[in-house]
Amino acid sequence: MRIETLALILSLWFTASANPLFWGVALAGRSLSEPSSIFYAIALGVALTALHFVLLAVLATLVPRPTVRALLAFLAAGTAVATYFMQGYHVYLDPGMVRNVLATDPREAGELLSYAMVLPIAVRLLPPLALIYAVDIRSQPALNAIGVRVACVAVALLVGVGALMTSFKDFSAFMRGNKEARYLITPANLLYSSVRVAIADGAAKQTRQPVGTDAVLGPGWADRTKPVLLVVVVGETARAANWGLSGYARQTTPQLAALDVINFPKVTACGTSTEVSLPCMLSAVGRRAYDEERIRNSEALPHVLAHAGWRVVWLDNQSGCKGTCDGLETWRPEPAAMPAICPDGNCFDSALVSGARTLTAGRAENTVLFLHMIGNHGPNYAKRYPAEFRHFTPTCETADLGRCTQQEIVNTFDNALRYTDHVLAQTIAFLKEKQATHDTAMIFVSDHGESLGEYGLYLHGMPYAVAPSVQKEVPMVMWVSDQYRSSFSLNTDCLRARAVEPVAHDHLFHSVLGLLDIRSGIYDSRYDLASACTAPLQSDANAKSRRSIERSSPSARTDEPYA
Repeated sequence: MRIETLALILSLWFTASANPLFWGVALAGRSLSEPSSIFYAIALGVALTALHFVLLAVLATLVPRPTVRALLAFLAAGTAVATYFMQGYHVYLDPGMVRNVLATDPREAGELLSYAMVLPIAVRLLPPLALIYAVDIRSQPALNAIGVRVACVAVALLVGVGALMTSFKDFSAFMRGNKEARYLITPANLLYSSVRVAIADGAAKQTRQPVGTDAVLGPGWADRTKPVLLVVVVGETARAANWGLSGYARQTTPQLAALDVINFPKVTACGTSTEVSLPCMLSAVGRRAYDEERIRNSEALPHVLAHAGWRVVWLDNQSGCKGTCDGLETWRPEPAAMPAICPDGNCFDSALVSGARTLTAGRAENTVLFLHMIGNHGPNYAKRYPAEFRHFTPTCETADLGRCTQQEIVNTFDNALRYTDHVLAQTIAFLKEKQATHDTAMIFVSDHGESLGEYGLYLHGMPYAVAPSVQKEVPMVMWVSDQYRSSFSLNTDCLRARAVEPVAHDHLFHSVLGLLDIRSGIYDSRYDLASACTAPLQSDANAKSRRSIERSSPSARTDEPYA
């Protein structure tokens, strides 16, 4: 069999078996009993087949002939796995999702594996695999092979474009209203997104652009007698819709409700995945002027604090800081050293509080600890909390969400939130213990939200433009000790009034600098939540420098980073 013939058969198979989500979106609201809908579906099928044929033909040309069979087998396997997870969790395979997959550590990946996935993946994988290894690929002179390949690609392009032109009105209307649907076309989405990520990561600078190197302590520090200990807790996958302090019907935050915390009920995340949100929320530009390359190649908030002379430590119970703590002190829990908190080798988030105690014991210096939680990371929410926090029942005890009812999934998610509430209360208790030697404060904010079955969607990571609000709206809480209020002249009643207004991840960077009275040209008082709540008010002496920075920044954009 010629390579072109094999590529065509595989393309037909992918069109028929690997695109259930795309077909569902493309044919939504249409009746296949109508001739126009049948004609439209055939045109789309021809176009998809032509697209995949062109991609396979180009790939086969770019690799040595002896490796073509292995390449096609690898692509077939990747397509089968991608289709299974896309259909199971209704996710879009855009560059952000591919980056999430590549950044997933073995522990998280292991939770996604189950015996239930073997059969559906095998059904999609074995037929093309059998074909790939059952046929002999016909050999021919190089020039003839290239000529035939070019001719076949040209014909495929003409056929594909021609098919779309026959239903151009319907197709153009569909794409205008569903731009993100291109990330449902499999395996084209897998190939495109993987190449985009590879190019972006390959172009990433090894040395990050310095940010805030002029950072210094403000004049108010001349009168302070104690160092500061600030804990910034970066939550994982906690969504505002289920946050008890923000009006959720269930009390998922009972311990925080009993404490004097300031809750921010209307917070919008930078993105819908950790890979996007974490670097974005710790950057000076945030989403209001989003530039992925600039953010990934620049220093982040932890570096600016270090420039100001502070001790900065990143404590991680997840998949790393995504470059935001490069070159700084880091800490991870060691399961063998704390078996009670890490019963199966995977640590609960209270291990971070234990780490904070260890790292600050006997040290009196200005310190910021970043606690990166595993939080509500799905799909196996039941593994995020100890058994005693199984408050809402029945629960979903598997990562295969298709085997659970939506109520079981919500119950399990809410139990994990109650454990996050417990860990935050533990953190505040720890900070109260440190008040003899430090002025203490805590900020908690989640990186993104989560879908729990609404509209048939699960997990997170959808393209920002089409993501539901539950993936973009997150909880945020602040706590400050009495000594901190006094030392920094912070009016918490004013801050509490400010908290009811809409805020975003963009406020985190500048609010931390403002709360710590750190001066830098990168600081922007407009994004400091406490800038109007200190007496005397924070000086804006750096406005001229800030305007200079803004003039050198890219134009503000609010579009999806990968759109």
